[in-house]
Amino acid sequence: MLADLERLIQLQDIESRAAVANKAIAEAPGRIAALDALLQSATAALASAKQSLATNQATRRSIDNDLTSAQQRQNKYKEQLMAVKTNDEFRAMQHQIESVGAEVLQHEERVLVSMMEVDEINAGIKKAETALKAAQSKVAAERAAIESEAKTHQATVAECAAARAKIVATMDNKGAVETFERIAKVRGTAVARAEGERCTVCQVRLRPAVFTEVRKNDSLVQCDSCNRILYFVPPQAPKAPAAPSAP
Repeated sequence: MLADLERLIQLQDIESRAAVANKAIAEAPGRIAALDALLQSATAALASAKQSLATNQATRRSIDNDLTSAQQRQNKYKEQLMAVKTNDEFRAMQHQIESVGAEVLQHEERVLVSMMEVDEINAGIKKAETALKAAQSKVAAERAAIESEAKTHQATVAECAAARAKIVATMDNKGAVETFERIAKVRGTAVARAEGERCTVCQVRLRPAVFTEVRKNDSLVQCDSCNRILYFVPPQAPKAPAAPSAP
């Protein structure tokens, strides 16, 4: 195989590994942001549950005040009932007592509802606390993994840069590197394998004369369709069957 063609194949492998590493590095902040959003969501859920408890407690205090006020009025009316002198006054006072008695019952029902709500809210708080702890553990572990992976990818990028510089320095045809870079800028990859009279990347059939030249691997031949530099890998000869073992 032409030495420069072999170097370009190696260069393509290096560029592909660097591209994968750079992509992972670029995605790392987004992945960390997603973890932060998960943690914020769990924190907000717990804060909301605690706020519900605070709201319930404030409402309960208001209900207790209303209940106490109604009970005091009910006791006052009962005391006044003993002092009435006429039937009309008696009936009017009984009406007041019944009215405030209904109000007392209403407030007592509200107290029961509030107590039931507290049980549900406390259960929600415990659930939110458990979810927050799980989210904190998950975020800490995954953030550490992402940061570790980013360092590994950064090392890969540095290694690829050094390997690329070494290969470029050994190239006999400097114009081939420029062609490689120009194609890679447009196509993403600059080198492609030819097989079955086709470019394996764009899948366009090659002209027979072009495929014949590519099979030689002794020159830089480009695909007529995508302009990628082509190379050919000869098929491996089938292995001879193993000799039967002696009985």
